[in-house]
Amino acid sequence: MPRYHFNVYDGVNLLDKKGVELPDAIFARREAIRYAGVLLEEGARLESLGQEWRMEVTDGKELILFRLDFFVTASPVMRPSAMPK
Repeated sequence: MPRYHFNVYDGVNLLDKKGVELPDAIFARREAIRYAGVLLEEGARLESLGQEWRMEVTDGKELILFRLDFFVTASPVMRPSAMPK
């Protein structure tokens, strides 16, 4: 069974050196979405989400198969220069 690695980047590189054996890339995609949800929820609870968050899913040869991206972008009303004084 192929081994997939779920590497997370959010200002700190969390490289998955062990990986997980899964039947195929479809299962790896599902696991990436599930795992990303867990990590994002934990980060939000700790208020440690950076402006950019991504997960790269690689195979056993470190080939990037796909990537999940999450961005936090404030609208103009949330920017300090736009806040009423």
